[in-house]
Amino acid sequence: MDRLEIINRIGYFRNKAKLSQKALSIDIDMNVGYINRLECKKDFLPSLEVLLKIIQVCGITEEEFFYSDIPHYEQDKQIINQLKHLPQEKRDSLLILLK
Repeated sequence: MDRLEIINRIGYFRNKAKLSQKALSIDIDMNVGYINRLECKKDFLPSLEVLLKIIQVCGITEEEFFYSDIPHYEQDKQIINQLKHLPQEKRDSLLILLK
């Protein structure tokens, strides 16, 4: 994942959480223009510590932030959770079916 994708995801999840750039900046203990500068100039990345704060304030997990197919994250997560409860023989059958 490149820098631009990380910055775009910050904006996507900030909007999804209904947070303004100013509100998110304040919530992560940065100056009020931090997120605006990050999203508009796209010339730097937040530190890992700041990125983790952004993820937490937006109410998502690290897994969701970095998931490759954001629109299908919830559905994929539900499918995986259902698979975890299947007996091994049904998992094997399902794998054969999917191939």
